[in-house]
Amino acid sequence: MAKVRIKLNSIDIKSINSVIKSIHEITNRAGVVMRGPIPLPTRKLKVTTRKSPCGDGTATFDRFEMRVHRRIIDIPAEDRVLHPIMKLQIPRSVQIKIEMKD
Repeated sequence: MAKVRIKLNSIDIKSINSVIKSIHEITNRAGVVMRGPIPLPTRKLKVTTRKSPCGDGTATFDRFEMRVHRRIIDIPAEDRVLHPIMKLQIPRSVQIKIEMKD
């Protein structure tokens, strides 16, 4: 049977968890088994800059970090599940990618 793989990326963990919760509710109402969410390793993007505007002076640094959280969900490819997922309101901070798998 064909499966649908949903990949979610976000820098905000609360928004990605709310999207996963709404997908879980849709699959429960339809009576379909959902695999996941499978957490993938969190990407940590780090940037270190000098505090001094000219670049000289004391060796003080600002350290910034952005974390990208990723999740995978597998569900069977059925119309009664996919249509409500396509109509789902997703926050701007969450990127979603839906693929068909065999």
